[in-house]
Amino acid sequence: MMILVGTASWADKNLIDSGLFYPAHVKTPSDRLGFYAGQFPLVEVDSSYYALLSERNAALWVERTPPGFLFDVKSFRLFTQHQTPPNVLPADIRAALGPVGKKNVYYRDLPEELRGELWLRFRSALKPLKEASKLGVVLFQFPPWFVYRRSNFEHIAVCAQLMEGFRIAVEFRHRSWFEDKHCEETLEFERSRGLTHVVVDEPQGFANSIPSIWEITSSEIAVVRLHGRNREAWNQKGFESSTDRFNYLYSADELRDLADSIQKLGARTRETHVLFNNNFGNFAQRNAADLQHLLVKH
Repeated sequence: MMILVGTASWADKNLIDSGLFYPAHVKTPSDRLGFYAGQFPLVEVDSSYYALLSERNAALWVERTPPGFLFDVKSFRLFTQHQTPPNVLPADIRAALGPVGKKNVYYRDLPEELRGELWLRFRSALKPLKEASKLGVVLFQFPPWFVYRRSNFEHIAVCAQLMEGFRIAVEFRHRSWFEDKHCEETLEFERSRGLTHVVVDEPQGFANSIPSIWEITSSEIAVVRLHGRNREAWNQKGFESSTDRFNYLYSADELRDLADSIQKLGARTRETHVLFNNNFGNFAQRNAADLQHLLVKH
């Protein structure tokens, strides 16, 4: 049983500006990654959601981290049917797409050949990590409007097919996927395709909240993502920074309960990734360090 704990990003502006994690002499991106990798064995790459990852950056991350360190990489937003500003697409893709008369484009708006080229570049950028055995999972986090629907099952199946050879984790953000009989159908769909169900901990009682389903769909790997429990901020608008939504520090008692659930989950699969996404200040790093200590004690 191998349980790896980390945080969702090592380079959040909010984290750096807080001055609460990196020592004063750690100033450059390479130094920050090196320092982070000395504290944790795992990190999630969030920047790949906003724009395509470059193969060069992936190769640099390989060089700057020790053997055994792993990166979980978030899928590019277009693939998960999020709204995508055209200016984040590669220049040649934008040119081939032609004039766009709206603020955002979606997956369905791009011709099949351009979508295919984006998938090809996304896979190619992951190669340095994969070849160095430093790629954990590729996380497909679908938006709240991606609800339980046959066509959405079909889209996930297409994503899995196009990412064959990579370990894929799926996180939903609408409760319809786990309501009543849908729950077992969703889990069985993931099992049948070798997809990893992402266990989440997050505020409850909203359409864009899903319950903590402590189940595995892959004997190879499990993924747990911890978003905090700040109900008041979960759907609040007008924040200066998205990190305000995750302003939550897990208590010692909450971490002990989570450690117990994570241990039980980890006993049923070869590898478990636990990622704190309560990225307000240094909350994620504090909680990740505390959970590591708890897991060692167990």
